[in-house]
Amino acid sequence: MTDVASRRTALITGASAGIGSALARVFAANGFDLVLTARRADRLESLAQDLRARHRCAVHVIAADLADPAAPAHIFQEVTRAGLSVDALVNNAGYGLPGRFLQSSWEQHRDFVQVMVTAVADLCHRFAPGMVDRERGWIINVASLAGIVPGSAGHTLYGASKSFVIRFSQSLALELLPHGIHVTALCPGFTYSEFHDVNRMRGQVSQLPKWMWMDADTVARQAFAAVMRGDIVYVNGRWNRAVALLTRYTPEWLVNRVLKRFAKKFRRA
Repeated sequence: MTDVASRRTALITGASAGIGSALARVFAANGFDLVLTARRADRLESLAQDLRARHRCAVHVIAADLADPAAPAHIFQEVTRAGLSVDALVNNAGYGLPGRFLQSSWEQHRDFVQVMVTAVADLCHRFAPGMVDRERGWIINVASLAGIVPGSAGHTLYGASKSFVIRFSQSLALELLPHGIHVTALCPGFTYSEFHDVNRMRGQVSQLPKWMWMDADTVARQAFAAVMRGDIVYVNGRWNRAVALLTRYTPEWLVNRVLKRFAKKFRRA
């Protein structure tokens, strides 16, 4: 356990699998009690039992679907009812919507924006005031390398939503820093998790070379270190940082041409 995190509480969304469950393990190992939320209560309970046994931490489970606009308020009410103060908020919940924009219904896009954009801002707005009052806190908003590189055909709202998360986090970080609160936009690239299985893209992304991939545990450890350092935007992995740097300094027309060819391997359009 770290001295910095003595019995403080972290709320993690999308904690039932992948980067979310890895982040739960990292925060628990660093002395945080936990509030875990996701749609699948059975998986949350299984993870909670394991974390309680391994780290002797308190773990509260809240089953909630962030596609429901009422979910952030429900989560906040449950946390308040339990008498907890959230010192670290991790907005990790997310998914992809494969295919082109007009191939999905507006209802699917609406739910996607609710989870990926609105719920992130909503939860920050509900939990940050308590951090301000206590003059300490940490917020990780899980974005993506996709929010840095130009958009490409397919998964039309994914990169756009992650760009929002990055810009939102940057502004929020500057507003909250005087109150002792660190905000980090985390930008992982390809990460081994259920993400691509849910999106039915496992066959395509498996064609990518192994050196382009990271494991969820490494991403989570780096995320914890980044927010504790006060990094406002953190891109995981040397390969991803190189891509982000090249994107910044390479003419956009050239980046778009490369992405158009490369995206066929990891996006269904």
